[in-house]
Amino acid sequence: MNDFGIPQVTDLLEYRFVKEKIQKIPYALAKHKVVLPLDEVEGVLLVAISNPLDLEAVEDVRCLTGLPIQEVCASRLLLEEAIEKCYHQKENVASQLIASLQGDPLAASEEEEDGYDLLEQKTDSPVIRMLNVMLIEAIQQGASDVHFEPLETGIGVRYRIDGVLQMRHAPPKEYQSQLITRIKVMAKLDIAEHRLPQDGRIKLKMGGRQIDFRVSTVPVAFGERIVLRILDKSNVLVGLNKLGMRGPTLESLKKAIHLNEGIVLVTGPTGSGKTTTLYSAISEINSSETNIMTIEDPVEYKLQGMAQIGVNAKIHLDFATGLRHILRQDPDVIMIGEIRDRETAEIAIQASLTGHLVLSTLHTNDAPSALTRLVDMGIEPYLLSSSVVAVLAQRLVRTLCTHCKTAYEPSERELKELGLNEKVLYKGKGCAHCYGLGYKGRHGIYELMNLTSPIKRQLLKSADALELQKVALSCGMSGLREEGAYLVKDGITTSAEVLRVTRGCEDT
Repeated sequence: MNDFGIPQVTDLLEYRFVKEKIQKIPYALAKHKVVLPLDEVEGVLLVAISNPLDLEAVEDVRCLTGLPIQEVCASRLLLEEAIEKCYHQKENVASQLIASLQGDPLAASEEEEDGYDLLEQKTDSPVIRMLNVMLIEAIQQGASDVHFEPLETGIGVRYRIDGVLQMRHAPPKEYQSQLITRIKVMAKLDIAEHRLPQDGRIKLKMGGRQIDFRVSTVPVAFGERIVLRILDKSNVLVGLNKLGMRGPTLESLKKAIHLNEGIVLVTGPTGSGKTTTLYSAISEINSSETNIMTIEDPVEYKLQGMAQIGVNAKIHLDFATGLRHILRQDPDVIMIGEIRDRETAEIAIQASLTGHLVLSTLHTNDAPSALTRLVDMGIEPYLLSSSVVAVLAQRLVRTLCTHCKTAYEPSERELKELGLNEKVLYKGKGCAHCYGLGYKGRHGIYELMNLTSPIKRQLLKSADALELQKVALSCGMSGLREEGAYLVKDGITTSAEVLRVTRGCEDT
């Protein structure tokens, strides 16, 4: 034991990870921080460190591996020797590398395109280090967007976590132009252009994870405002079974997406998880026997086993144009990022009527309104009744933090709004784990409307959304607010959160 109560070790070369050259963290991090994982016992990572006061190094290892840490101390000299042995090139590595490059000539260029590792601090520049630290923090906290907002007194940095923006940092005014320039350089944007909006992408790594950022800049009163959309590939393909759908809804949706033809629509506002649902659906039906093609704006995540086309307005490649060419590629399943106009809707309907399964999204409040919107675009109701097989409306509600969730007695008004009669509900008090919000993470609520015969008859009679909703509910459809009530009842979220996201979707 040393003065800090941490065990001292000297036989580093005898530990399993060193002998077998198991590398749990990047070499740059191990060398820079002089830290090395030695073994894993019952889910706990044994980590050797030379400086017991370097809590940042231990935190980096914990975040990178996702495992609890048990520290041991060793001299810097012994640790450096163990690091070199652990990361020393194995036998035949050169031959294997040459062989792999012969099989994949793009491997080297892809490595360069992936960008640097955020955990490797290779520079002393305070601006670069500041940006890296903020990006790491945003990723660790599960943010979907990072906002850099020029203010009169400086620059504000906000993270969107679980759909809600939260102020995090306010760097001094003198760093504003340097931060903006650094982001624009990384996104390969024109750093001399300050008057026009620009769009770009950044590719970075965080340990073994590939992180992409979609970058948007717009000129505002006190400078340029930049928003980074975080696209973490490790979080996208969760699968239909993990989306949080209740059993009957899940089974009905699976049945719909396994049909050979027809249109399945997913509706909801921006940020309600429609893209994740679509990707999960096509990953469910993806196979070597199926030709799946997508057209998106933009292609946010690259998926294996399918062809993805990105909309490009500069060369007049829109959804309708791309869709026409997709139909000449002998597809089985077509995913359209969004149906925005009559032309795209008409081609999608013709594709479904000629033996294709079409998946797409619309921006409407609920499932019945999707049919009304298409009729408003100029689509004949008889075509919709023949082609659309199901419409899924969805929202994301914040889930209660499990560390500070407490029971309380709800008021009669609160119970009445959700149609509950529970004596005890739950709310979050706020703690360090949820940054004082009482919520951590999100859960989906879903309203699935299958186009049954009564709904088709009502559609041919009138495309009024309220009338369609009445018929759908009478046919057994469970509304968004009703679905949210189940989550409140089970203590997963709060009534206030369900009412917030379902405003305007009252069950008739």
